[in-house]
Amino acid sequence: MSALSIQQVSRTFTNPRGGQTLALQPVDFEVRDNDFVTILGPSGCGKSTLLRIVAGLDTPTSGRVLLDGQPVSAPARTAAWCSSHTRCSRG
Repeated sequence: MSALSIQQVSRTFTNPRGGQTLALQPVDFEVRDNDFVTILGPSGCGKSTLLRIVAGLDTPTSGRVLLDGQPVSAPARTAAWCSSHTRCSRG
């Protein structure tokens, strides 16, 4: 079993006028215990969106995230989130 399983996760945002922006195309990958993962890409490609979904801070438009075999549906109480745009906070 994977420590983290991302299965067909995508995210689309809807603006107030009803237009849609595809922020993250469907993505699949598995992370096993002791794996080291780096997410690289240009600005606006969906890196932060994916990490917010994995952290339970946002919900995917499609697909699912499993952490130790359990669906991620809310931030874990033991998780912390920090980005260059926000102050670090603890869930």
